[in-house]
Amino acid sequence: MNFDMGADAARLRGELRGLIAEHVPADYLGAFTDDPADLEVAQQFCRTLAQRNLLCMSWPADFGGGDASVWEQTVVREEMWAHHEPRGAQYMGVNWVGPIIMRHGTTEQQRTHLPPIARGEVIWCQGFSEPEAGSDLASLRTSARRTDDGWLVNGQKIWTSYATMAQWCFLLARTSKAERKQQGLTIFLVPMDRPGIQVRPIRTMMGPHHLNEVFFDDVRVTEADVLGTVDDGWSIVGDVMSFERVGIARYARCERLLVLAPQVLGAQWEALPAELRGRWTRMLTHCRRARLLAYRVVALQSAGQVKPGDAAAYRIAVTKLDQDSAEVLMEIAAELPPGDSAVEYFRAEVEDHWRYSQASTVSSGSIEMQRILLSRAMLAAGKAH
Repeated sequence: MNFDMGADAARLRGELRGLIAEHVPADYLGAFTDDPADLEVAQQFCRTLAQRNLLCMSWPADFGGGDASVWEQTVVREEMWAHHEPRGAQYMGVNWVGPIIMRHGTTEQQRTHLPPIARGEVIWCQGFSEPEAGSDLASLRTSARRTDDGWLVNGQKIWTSYATMAQWCFLLARTSKAERKQQGLTIFLVPMDRPGIQVRPIRTMMGPHHLNEVFFDDVRVTEADVLGTVDDGWSIVGDVMSFERVGIARYARCERLLVLAPQVLGAQWEALPAELRGRWTRMLTHCRRARLLAYRVVALQSAGQVKPGDAAAYRIAVTKLDQDSAEVLMEIAAELPPGDSAVEYFRAEVEDHWRYSQASTVSSGSIEMQRILLSRAMLAAGKAH
């Protein structure tokens, strides 16, 4: 399978890799470490990309983008994820918050939110999951009760990435009781400095900043904060999931580390067990499969035809790839004797990849829910024929 996107894409990859080499430290492992300097690296790098019109390439120029194709944006996505996402938390605003506001927001919301995202100046968090509503998101209990001048929000969210550093929250809350639990839900765009919002970090092996609890205690929101139609937020959630699930090019990091492994081991590569090298080869094949599925969803998205089953198929493939490749890479890294800085950095990269892979089949919707979505889509397609 030939995934070559042509000379323009190759030049773009070269430009991005040059910028990463120039602006990102050689031992960088992501923005969310114990060292606050790593977050500042990401924030500054986003501004550098924005100045070159590389942060939101495929956005319309009217919204601060570069009017580029979705395939050029895909190149950016792949290079960023392959190199430990030096955009930090900005990918959330770039990949799905911005596009969702373009589709469903008012003119005023677009003017307010899209330019700061395109400039790399604002971080968003997603207020979806709750203690009793994770995979079954529609069972959420956070409520927004109408008042004379808007709503009062009360409830709790959990596993909220980047909530300690975010300026805005993309919040899903129940605004009315309905026959079906997917009805009566509304999305609000809420500033995180509103009175009544409290964030409590959840320390995990992925490091600080990633996961948090967020509490809402009589938080005031207004009509201007509503995205889309009141009580019809679930129709937007489907769009969110489709953009979010394909927006992280996990396969790109898996492939870069797999390709790098023989180079780091050098002459020791041939001494590895044949079974391990066979699994390594299989993982490279799976990288191609995940990339192909990603490109299929990108093409469908650009045509406005993407469906939950399409995104679910990709998500299943790429999260399984994440975990299976991490296990193979950990076994390969275990064969490495202590070495120079390049060897030790490779070992650190693999360990970082393994830690993140443990959460990949849960984040953005568990793999079990993706299988249910895909099964439903296949059954519906079968009935249609």
